[in-house]
Amino acid sequence: MSQEIVGLFEEVLNRELIQVIISKPREKSGTSKIKVRPIEEREGISFQFEKQENTRVFHENLNPYEAIERLLEYMKIFKQMQITTVSMDIHVLVSKKGKMTINKKVHGEKKEPAKLTHNRTKSYLLAEGMDIPFLKDLGIMTLTGKVSHDKYDKFRQINRFLEFVDDILLHLTREKELTILDFGCGKSYLTFAMYHYLHVLQGYDCRIIGLDLKEDMVAQSNRLAKEYGYEKLTFEIGDIGGYQGIKAVDMVVSLHACDAATDFALAKAVAWGAKVILAVPCCQHEINQQLGDNWQKSKRQQRNQQAENQCDNLLQGKQVEGMEPLAPILEYGLLRERFAALLTDGLRAEYLKSVGYEIQVLEFIPLEHTAKNILLRGVKKETARKDSVRRIEQCEEFFEIAPSIKRLLG
Repeated sequence: MSQEIVGLFEEVLNRELIQVIISKPREKSGTSKIKVRPIEEREGISFQFEKQENTRVFHENLNPYEAIERLLEYMKIFKQMQITTVSMDIHVLVSKKGKMTINKKVHGEKKEPAKLTHNRTKSYLLAEGMDIPFLKDLGIMTLTGKVSHDKYDKFRQINRFLEFVDDILLHLTREKELTILDFGCGKSYLTFAMYHYLHVLQGYDCRIIGLDLKEDMVAQSNRLAKEYGYEKLTFEIGDIGGYQGIKAVDMVVSLHACDAATDFALAKAVAWGAKVILAVPCCQHEINQQLGDNWQKSKRQQRNQQAENQCDNLLQGKQVEGMEPLAPILEYGLLRERFAALLTDGLRAEYLKSVGYEIQVLEFIPLEHTAKNILLRGVKKETARKDSVRRIEQCEEFFEIAPSIKRLLG
């Protein structure tokens, strides 16, 4: 490794470091991402390494000298490192031949330093006590910065969403203005939070457009955005399917869009070539209706066949066919509804993979707070997954269903 990168690590591994994110392994392995942050220990400052392996997370605390050695090791097997300090952002890229490129960008104003405590309590990206005007106006925070007791679930939901946004920052460029579209923004809790976090706290040049059908909410959100000086946050009246107000989008957000409206949002994102998709579906009626119709049809056919072949059935038994193996689910409306929702989201994930997105299906917020707790997170990659096409065809053929996303992406 060059002396330049060693010098960089010696420069940034101190109390002014906010975080280091190491990503994009050269070869497929269990480790996808590593985060580093400073912590205060009895012996002095140390650095906590958080290593994510598949669904498990491991932590290790190292002193500054050990931390430098470990970072040098990681730069041999990862392609990218993002370093954030109170005064600058540093982006390190490693080529196939091991050549390093270091880009530094100085912040206009110094950021708040990282809290040097161990993670024994939950640390929120938008913390209680921060001066965040929109959270006060939306009733989530009091005038003194305390989170309102009856709004704490919403406060956690906002921060949980921002954690998902934070995880994909490495896929969003700082070299140009980003365009982000939020379909069905409603009261705009998360739209304001996203703009505040990306633009105010992280320094991204981004334009965010919130789209909703309710004129009063759109007017209120535009008034607040202007009041806060959020110059590139605007809200428009319109629906997901018919929106034509822009030609290219970097990130599409669709939270709780009802039924096939989620499919319209996903199709729009694909057509725009959006780098990132964040979608939390809601109220999936379409496939539930199709499953119900097919199940009733299957039962009628079974009854007819049993009547025609009653003697043969008694003598030799009847082979189970069609959707009969799913009878314990399809027979009950509530179970069929939940099964249909999972089936719908599974197919949406496969369709996005089939057109070149890397997909994660994540828990948006714990189930006890909301039943709408599945988030589809997609990041655009270079190659499409051909095996996803086969899996889609087999699934749709077995269940005899045709989701809207099939038509919209066809």
